[in-house]
Amino acid sequence: MTRRLLLGYLSLAVLTLLSLGIPLGYVYGRAEREQIISSAEDEAESVSAFASLSIMAGREERELPPRARHCAERIRGRVVIVGDDGRLLATSHPLSATESRNLASRPEIAAALRGRDAIDVRTSTIGGVRYLSVAAPVVHGDDLQGAVRLTVPTDAVEARVHRTWLLLAVGGLAILTAVAAVGLVFARWTSRPILELERFAHRLADGRFTTPAPVTSGPPEVRSLAATFNQTAARLEHLLASQRAFAAEASHQLKTPLAALRLRLDNLEAEMTGHARDSLSAALTETDRLARMVEGLLAMARLEESAVTPEPIDLDQVCAERLRTWSPLFDQHKAHLALLGDRVGQALAVPGAIEQILDNLLSNALRATPWAAPSPWCCAVRPPTAAISPPAPPGSSCMSSTKGPA
Repeated sequence: MTRRLLLGYLSLAVLTLLSLGIPLGYVYGRAEREQIISSAEDEAESVSAFASLSIMAGREERELPPRARHCAERIRGRVVIVGDDGRLLATSHPLSATESRNLASRPEIAAALRGRDAIDVRTSTIGGVRYLSVAAPVVHGDDLQGAVRLTVPTDAVEARVHRTWLLLAVGGLAILTAVAAVGLVFARWTSRPILELERFAHRLADGRFTTPAPVTSGPPEVRSLAATFNQTAARLEHLLASQRAFAAEASHQLKTPLAALRLRLDNLEAEMTGHARDSLSAALTETDRLARMVEGLLAMARLEESAVTPEPIDLDQVCAERLRTWSPLFDQHKAHLALLGDRVGQALAVPGAIEQILDNLLSNALRATPWAAPSPWCCAVRPPTAAISPPAPPGSSCMSSTKGPA
C-alpha cells in the first residue's frame, strides 16, 4: 500500500513537472532565438545606415572596413558590405576570390539587392557550426546603394538553451526527490494504521484478540475505523465468551444430577423384575446417552475456547481407534462391529470432531438396532449419507466404514 501511494504521488508530480517544464523550456528557447534575431537586425540596420552615409560621402573604402571589423567583434560574427553591383566594399574577415565573386549570388544578399525593404533572415551550417544570416539593403531615399550581410553563430544561444533544459531537468529531479521523501513519510503515516488494523483483523479471525488496535495514529478516517473495529471485536469477544460460559456452565450443572440419576437407577436394578427390568435398562441407556451429550457439549466449549484450526487427520487411524473403543460395547449386545472399505488417507478437520461424529453415529446405531431380531443389523457408513441396512444374512457382522473426508 505504501508503494502504491508513493507511486501515485510521484506520478502526479511528474505530470505536473512535465506540464510546466516543457512549455517553460520551449518559451525560453524561442525567446532566446528571437532575441538574437532582433539584435542582428538592429546591427544590420545600423551598419546599413552608416554605409549609406559613407557611400554618399565617397569615403566607403576608408570608413567601411573598420566599421565592419568593429561590428563583427561586437556581435562575434562576420560582416560583409557590397555595392549595388555586388562588388565587395568591406568585410570583417578575409574572403577568397571565388567567395568575393559569388557574394551577389547568396540568397540573402540577392534579396537585399533587389531593394526589398524587409530584412531577410536565414540559417546555415558552416564547418559544423550553425549561423544566422541577416541581410539588409543600403538605401538613400529611393536609391539602392548596396547591401549588408551579418552572419552570427548560434552556438552560444543553443548552449544557453541546452543549459536551461539541463537546469529544468535537474530542478525537476530535485523536486521529485523531495516529493518522494515527503510522499514516503505521508504514505507511511497513512498506511501504517491500516496495516496494523489488518494484522489485528487476522488475529481476531484466529481467535487471538488480546489488545485493541491503536486509534491514536493515522488520518481521522482511519482512527474512526480502528475505534469501530475495536468496538466490534470487543462485542464479538463478549458474545463468544458468554456462549462458552453458558455451554460450560450448563454442562457442569447437568453432570451432577445425571450422575445421581444413574446411581439411583443402578440401585433399583436389583429390585426390578420382568418388564420393569427392560424399562430400567432403557432408562439407563438414555441416561448414558444424555451423559455423553453433556460431555460433547463440554468438548465443544473447550474447542471454541482454544480456537483451533483444521488440521490433517488420518481417517484410517481414527476409524481403527473407534473400532477398538466400541467393539466391547457391541459385543455386549451380541453384535459385531467391523471396519470395511479401502484406505482413505488424510483429511482436514478440527481435532476431535471426527471422533465425536463417529461416536454419535455408532451410539445411534446401537440405540436404533432391534436386538430382539433373529440376527443383528448391519450399520454402514458411506458418504454422503449413513443408513441402517436390513438384517444381514446369518454369520454377517455389523459394519461401520468411513470413506472420504468428514
